[in-house]
Amino acid sequence: MHTRPARPGDWPRIRDIYAAGIEPGDATFESAPPATWEAFSARKEFVLVAEDEGGDDSDSLGVLGWAGAGRVSAREVYAGVVEHSLYVDPPAGGRGVGTLLMRALLDESRTRGIWTVQATVFPENAASLALHRKFGFREVGRRERIALMRHGPLAGSWRDTVLLELRL
Repeated sequence: MHTRPARPGDWPRIRDIYAAGIEPGDATFESAPPATWEAFSARKEFVLVAEDEGGDDSDSLGVLGWAGAGRVSAREVYAGVVEHSLYVDPPAGGRGVGTLLMRALLDESRTRGIWTVQATVFPENAASLALHRKFGFREVGRRERIALMRHGPLAGSWRDTVLLELRL
């Protein structure tokens, strides 16, 4: 496996992996991926994909997961602070895809002069919390009943989130 910058042609796989992550209800408050690559990538400073060896420029079927980071604020004082997302295709779980993507995301963040990477995670998402802790993220807060889930099996539930950060 390797990582690389995402391309517009990766969008169908990124979208499908994102949708698979949304469905169980423990990854995001979003109810569906954005409609287009342009809408998705416009909110990100960068997006990376992990793919099986042998993936090529014409075929994104080997994409196993994606990670992206977007600025938390348009204010210049926060130019080096991003919030990230990381999704792994469920059938690729347990293969180290999340670890590979997190390492690449943090390396790219350092290269871009980013000094703080944040994540907001549901406390029930044990795999995500474990991955973040593995890379040294620390819990800086918990938001109780921050928002009402509007989709999936937990629709109608008020959800807590855990705010994690890593200073680079």
